[in-house]
Amino acid sequence: MSIDPARLAEEMAADQEVLAELARNGDIAELPRTIDVHFKGPQDAIENLAEDAQGLGFRFIDFGDFEDGDWAADLQVDGPVTSVALKALITRALEIEISHGVEFDGWGCQAETGA
Repeated sequence: MSIDPARLAEEMAADQEVLAELARNGDIAELPRTIDVHFKGPQDAIENLAEDAQGLGFRFIDFGDFEDGDWAADLQVDGPVTSVALKALITRALEIEISHGVEFDGWGCQAETGA
């Protein structure tokens, strides 16, 4: 399954501001932490993703819903937020988009200062 390299580049470029904000808050990117990863899509596709989450290397946390009728799945994974690690995470998320018919809706985490 092949992801769109332009889409990956677009996601990575957008994440540079997130990484800069984390760094301003004292984040040490190499330190592992819990990363929230969000997907949205039709209810059946989201339910299938939730069922498959563990096999995909994620923990399923919760469902959500949007006013437009789409559902959301909140997943988590532990790891660093270096550029290399994020590229791998986003690549995996974009592959899940293709394999599960859902939309990657971003990621987030707390700054990890080692304190």
